Amino acid sequence: MKKFFQDFKKFISRGNIVDMAIGVIIATAFTAIVTALTNKIIMPVINYLLSLGGAGLESAYTFLSKQYTVDGAGNTVVDLTKSIYIDWGAFITAILNFFLIALVLFIILKVMMSAQGFVKNRVSQMPTKEEKAQLKANGVNMKNHAEVVKATAELREKNKVVVEPKPTTDELLAEILVEIKKQNKDEKLAKEPKAE
Repeated sequence: MKKFFQDFKKFISRGNIVDMAIGVIIATAFTAIVTALTNKIIMPVINYLLSLGGAGLESAYTFLSKQYTVDGAGNTVVDLTKSIYIDWGAFITAILNFFLIALVLFIILKVMMSAQGFVKNRVSQMPTKEEKAQLKANGVNMKNHAEVVKATAELREKNKVVVEPKPTTDELLAEILVEIKKQNKDEKLAKEPKAE
């Protein structure tokens, strides 16, 4: 039982699980906002445009079976609660909600990613403890941010260690093949009788 809870704790504390949970919470919060935007602002505009050519989107039904009832004024009207119909208006509203939610989440993620990249860039420009000590020894004003960033970049460039790139697998295999051919050639020459 203890191992089960340890595994569960490890699973739940993974970064991608936490990110997914945050995404679900944010999406749920924005669903109400986007639904209100769709139902109260966008759909009335669409209904208005559609009503210029006839009825609005709320009456965009395809009836498969109509049931009639008499209203309070004595008129015969279609009873939507007993009729079988396809509600195109609700379908189009759901599609609009989906695209608006996706758009809002995309914009939020883009803003968060750019902010995260900006913060990482700022942090990577700042000197480490060892670099701070060297900068202070070189007389850099540590209170001037621009000067510190510039001096840190110069210090890192000066201290950069040139590392020769490691050979690729293909290059290593080519070298091995050349060496094997050379050894085979040497063995062949050693076995041939010497001409006197």
